[in-house]
Amino acid sequence: MQSQLTRAWVEIDLGALLQNGARVAAHTGSRLLPMVKADAYGLGAVRVACALQELDPWGFGVATVLEGDELRRAGIERPIIVFTPLLAEDFDAARRARLTPALSDAASIRVWQRFRLPWHLAVDTGMNRAGVSWREVSALHDLIAAAPPQGVFTHFHSAEREDGSRREQEERFAAVLDALPTRPEMVHAENSPAASRRHGSHARWTIARPGVFLYGVGFGDGAEIAPEPVVTVRARVVDVRTIEPGDTVSYGATFRAERQTRIATLAIGYADGYRRALSNIGTVLIRGRKARVAGNVTMDMTMADVTEIECEVGDVATLLGRDGDELLTIESVAATGGVSPYELLTGLRSRLPRRYRHDTDE
Repeated sequence: MQSQLTRAWVEIDLGALLQNGARVAAHTGSRLLPMVKADAYGLGAVRVACALQELDPWGFGVATVLEGDELRRAGIERPIIVFTPLLAEDFDAARRARLTPALSDAASIRVWQRFRLPWHLAVDTGMNRAGVSWREVSALHDLIAAAPPQGVFTHFHSAEREDGSRREQEERFAAVLDALPTRPEMVHAENSPAASRRHGSHARWTIARPGVFLYGVGFGDGAEIAPEPVVTVRARVVDVRTIEPGDTVSYGATFRAERQTRIATLAIGYADGYRRALSNIGTVLIRGRKARVAGNVTMDMTMADVTEIECEVGDVATLLGRDGDELLTIESVAATGGVSPYELLTGLRSRLPRRYRHDTDE
């Protein structure tokens, strides 16, 4: 295993993950329903969920039956909600894995009723992605009365913005709650940006659904809490060379040296999830100092200008995370590459081995 880690790897601080979860729970006053879909945003769903058990979460959120089944096989016994609408052929597998579906249409509710198992009603209050429209919930009144859902939820589309949309969605959701035959046991709406911007929301919602905040992504101005960094991406320097003025670097010759320049080659590329969009504009850290990406990021290797750094083959470069006093946050790297922090995290490929550490010391 150690030999696999000498090329490039991802370090995941489970202690910081737990601190972030505890911070959301304390801020909202609610139990957690951590979102561990997409392999816990690329960090390893089983390891992440097992670590989060220390916080006594109500349950976990996934996107597919296979994701939920993986957690069951790993020994996770808490409720697991599948938030993506299920197709009819998925119902038996969901039942066998003891998963809780998010339902929103009459046909699906009727089928699931036969199992006499918990389900959650998905309500669309403006996302227009999935869920029954808040305008049309009344059409399901009799079905809901006959087989009451364990929970009801909605999803904010722009909770990180102060544009009034969250208030509008909350008002729509409140109207739905008032119109239901009975109020379900579980009521939830807050994703990471919403949870980080409101204190004591347990008076309104039963549980909070943090996702990307757990993994170290914050929401800047307006957020009342900020996360600890969780993810670090590192790669070895595998080549160092000096090039002359006029020499070019990488495919397309997009970098041309204006002076004698030292170029370090890092054993990581876009096949590992380091985005090609960071070509010529990304920053890496070597020996605690910043170095600019030189030329186009290639499939397996990335070059950096280390003219001002005493860099050698075998050194470790940091492409995401901390080295000394310098920190490359997920938000800053994503912004530089013009991608979402969610994309950056979930794009870290399985070719990068994961190293986990569990250190809760401040």
